[in-house]
Amino acid sequence: MPVRLLSDTVANRIAAGEVVERPASVVKELAENALDAGAARIEIVLEGGGARLIRVSDDGCGMDRDDLVMAVERFATSKISSDEDLVGVATMGFRGEALPSIGAVARLAIATRRRDAPHGWRLSVEGGRKGEAEPAALPPGTRIEVRDLFFATPARAKFLKSDRAEAQAAAEAVRRMALAAPHVDFTLVVEERTLRFPAAAPGAEGYAERLAQVLGAETAAAMIAIDGQREGARLVGHVGQSHLHRATAGAIHLSVNGRPVRDRLLTGALKAAYQDVMPRDRHPVAALDIRVGPGEVDVNVHPAKAEVRFRDSGLIRALVVSTVRAALAGAGPTPYAAGSAEIARFATRTAPAAAWRPAAAPAPVWRPAATPARGLAQPGQSAFSVDLMDLPPIADPRVADAAPDEARDRPLGAAKAHLHDTYVLAETADGVVLVDAHAAHERLVYEELKRLRAASGVPRQELLVPDVVELDPADAERVLAAAPLLDGLGLGLEAFGPGALLVRATPAPLGPCDGAALVRDIAETLAEGDGEAGPVARRLDHILATVACHGSVRAGRKLKPDEMNALLRAIEAEPAASTCNHGRPTFVRLSTADLEKLFGRR
Repeated sequence: MPVRLLSDTVANRIAAGEVVERPASVVKELAENALDAGAARIEIVLEGGGARLIRVSDDGCGMDRDDLVMAVERFATSKISSDEDLVGVATMGFRGEALPSIGAVARLAIATRRRDAPHGWRLSVEGGRKGEAEPAALPPGTRIEVRDLFFATPARAKFLKSDRAEAQAAAEAVRRMALAAPHVDFTLVVEERTLRFPAAAPGAEGYAERLAQVLGAETAAAMIAIDGQREGARLVGHVGQSHLHRATAGAIHLSVNGRPVRDRLLTGALKAAYQDVMPRDRHPVAALDIRVGPGEVDVNVHPAKAEVRFRDSGLIRALVVSTVRAALAGAGPTPYAAGSAEIARFATRTAPAAAWRPAAAPAPVWRPAATPARGLAQPGQSAFSVDLMDLPPIADPRVADAAPDEARDRPLGAAKAHLHDTYVLAETADGVVLVDAHAAHERLVYEELKRLRAASGVPRQELLVPDVVELDPADAERVLAAAPLLDGLGLGLEAFGPGALLVRATPAPLGPCDGAALVRDIAETLAEGDGEAGPVARRLDHILATVACHGSVRAGRKLKPDEMNALLRAIEAEPAASTCNHGRPTFVRLSTADLEKLFGRR
C-alpha cells in the first residue's frame, strides 16, 4: 500500500490517545494551563464524571484573538520558542498538544479575555473542526468547556469507568495539584458536591494548612516537615511518621519543581527510607517537592508529562533517603495512638454485653524460644550483653531512684504490670502505654548491631564445639555465598559437606544462642530476597534484623519492674523505637480522653 500523510484531524486523534486517557487527564491539562497563565483561582465543574462536561475557569492572564486561534493548533505554544528552552522547561505545559487533542475527540469551547481588553473572544472546536473566533463577554481570565468527551472516538468512550470512578480520579488529580501549588485556590464541583482548597499563606505554616485541607487534619498532624539540600538539589515537604501508612501508594504525593509526577525512582527512594520502620507491604504518606535546576531534569519524557528523568538520579535518591531518614530519627519514637476511630467504634456498640463475641479468634501467643533471651545491661555495660534472667536490680538513678510520680512524667511513663508475659503496661501523666516487650527490644538490639557494624564490625564469640546445620543444598549455597558478609556480622561459617554448614562463631552481643536456628532463619531471609538487586547495605540490614530477633526478649519471659522500666527508658532514647524491624508498632498509647470514651464517660 502507498504511504500517505495523515490529515491533521486523524493525527490529533492519535495524539489524543496519549494525552487524553480519561476525564482526569483533561482536568490535569487544563488546570496546568491555568497555572501557567498565573491564575490565583481555578474552578473545575464536572458532570457525568467529566464525560458529559468539564468546565475549567481561571482568573489568569487570558488571550487575545490571535493567540486563541493559534492555541488550538497542534504544537502551538507560548511556553517555549527554541531548543534551549526545551532543555530547561520551567512551565507546566510546553508541548502544545493538549487543546488540539481534546478538540479532536470532544466538543471544545474556549472563552478568554485579557485584563486590558474591552471584551473577550470565544472559539469552538468540534471533533477536530475549528470554528471562527467571535467576541464574547466575560471577566478577565479563561473559561474552557469540554462536552461529550470521546464522542468522535466511540471506542475510547467504552473504556471509561463509572461516573463515580472517573470523578474520583479527577478529584485525585486536583488534590495533587493543590499540594503542588498551595498558593492557588482550587474548587472542584461534582454534581451537587463541592471540594474546595482555599489558597494557603506563603511559608511552612501555609503549606501545613494546605496539607490539612487535602489529607485531613489528623493525618497532617502526624506528619513531619522536612527540608534537605545536597549539591544544588533541594527536598521540601512533609512525611508521615512510621505508624502512618497505607495499603497502596496513593497517599504518596510527589512533585518536581511544582509539577505533580509519578516517578518510580522517587517512590522507591521513599520506600527505602522507611524500610526498617514500616511493613514491607505498606506504603508511607508523604507530600514532597524536589527542587532542581530546569536543566537537571527532563520533563519531555511522555506526552502526559507525568514522568521525569533526572540528570543525576543517584544524587536525588540519596537526597530523599538521607533527608527522610534524618527526619524520622529526629522526631524520636512516636506511639501509635489507639484512640480516635477505634475507640469510638467500640464505645458506640449497642449490643448487650452477654451477646458480644470477639470479631476474630485471638492471635496465638508466641512462646519463648529454648535459648535464653538477651536483655538490658547495668549502667556502664554493653546494652545487649547481659541475660535478663540473671540481671540484678538496676542501679541506674534514672530508674531505680526515680519516684513513681516522676516516672509518670516521662514519655513512656512508669511500668505497672507485665501482662500475659508479653506486654508492659505503663502509666503516664495523661494516659497509659502498652509496650510489646519483644518487638521493642528487637528494635533496640537491631539498632545496636547496626552501630557496632558501622563502627568496627560486630564482635564474634568462638564456639568450643561448632554447630552443624543441615540445609537444602540451594539454601546452603546462598548462605555460603553470603559468608563474607555474615563474617562482618559476627557469624563464622564454613562448608561441611553437601547441604551442610559448620557454625564456628556467633555474634557476641547475643550471648549463648542457637546458632543452627539463626543460620536457618538467615537462609530463609536470603531466599526471600534472592531476586533483589539491592545494595549490600540493604541485604545486611535484612540479615541483621533476623539476628536481632534471636537476641531479643521473648514473649512469655516474665520481666521484673526494674527491667520493665529500663526497657521503657531505652525505648525513649532510641529514635527508631516506634516500630520493630518488621514495621509493626512497638507501643500503643491510650490517652485519658480515650479511656473515658471507652467507658462512656464522655
